[in-house]
Amino acid sequence: MSKLDKLKNVITAMITPFHEDLSIDEDKYREFIRFQIENGCQPLTMGTTGESATLSHEEHHYAIDITVDEAKKSGKDPFVLAGTGSNSTKEAISLSQYAEKAGADGCLIVVPYYNKPVQHSLIDHYSAIADAVSFPIIIYNVPSRTVRNIDPDTVATLANKKDNIVGIKEASGNLDQITQIIKKTPDDFIVLSGDDSMTYHLMALGGVGVISVASNIVPAKIFEFTKTMNAGDWDKARQMQLELYELFNVLFIETNPGPVKYAAELMGIMNKRLRLPMTPPLEQNQTKIKTVLESLKLL
Repeated sequence: MSKLDKLKNVITAMITPFHEDLSIDEDKYREFIRFQIENGCQPLTMGTTGESATLSHEEHHYAIDITVDEAKKSGKDPFVLAGTGSNSTKEAISLSQYAEKAGADGCLIVVPYYNKPVQHSLIDHYSAIADAVSFPIIIYNVPSRTVRNIDPDTVATLANKKDNIVGIKEASGNLDQITQIIKKTPDDFIVLSGDDSMTYHLMALGGVGVISVASNIVPAKIFEFTKTMNAGDWDKARQMQLELYELFNVLFIETNPGPVKYAAELMGIMNKRLRLPMTPPLEQNQTKIKTVLESLKLL
C-alpha cells in the first residue's frame, strides 16, 4: 500500500494544547497525537485548527518535530501532514522545506490569504513551492477564510503540471465546484473534504476522506464514518451522517477552533485555552455544545 493511501480516510486537523502561559504543552500534545493515531486517524499539525496563525515559525518547527517524533514511536507509520502555508510564498517554502527535512510525509498549503492573488498567480505560487520540495503537497481551499477561491481549472492545471501536488482539501462548501475538481483532475488525485458536514456528499461524488475537526474529539467515530463510505456501505453512512450532523454543526457555532477546544475540555481531552484573538465560546453557545455532546453520550 502506498503511504498516500493512508490519506483516504481521516486526517485530524489537530488542536494545540497550551500551558497557562500559552506555550505549547508538549506532554499533552504527545498524548493527543497518540490518541489520534491509536484511533485510526492521521495527524495534521499546524493547520488552522491548531491556531497556526498565532504561532511563530519556531513554534511551528517545534510542533512538527513533536508530531514526527511521536508518530515514529507509534509503530503504525501514520502519514504526518504539516500545515506550512502562508500568504508569503517565501515563508511557505521555508516552512515546507523544514517539514520535509524534519520527516513529515507531506504538507498542506492554504491558498494565500489577504493578498488575493489571481488564478495565474496561484499557479506560480504553488509551482514554486512544489519545485522547492519533493514530498507530497495538498492544496487547501477555504475561501471563507482566505477571501480567494482556487478555481477547478487552476487545480487541474497544478495537478497535471506538478507530480508532487497530489490532492486538495476542499472547504468551499460548493458541491458544483467539488464535482468539477473531481471531473477535471486525474483519477489518482486525492480530494478530501474540509468540512465535516460535507464529507458524505463529497465522498459520494468520488472524494476519499476528510481533514476533520470533529475527529479531535471522536476520532474512532469519524474513522468508522469514512471507512464505511470507502467500503461502499452508503445506507450505514447515511445513518451516521444524520447521527453526527448536530455535532458537525455545533463545532462551528463560533469560529473554529473555539467550539472544539471547549468540547475537548468538557470531555477531559485537553483544556480550552486559546491564543488571542481567539477566545472560548459565549456561555449560551457553551450550553449548546454541551447539550449536543450529552445527546451523543459523549459526556
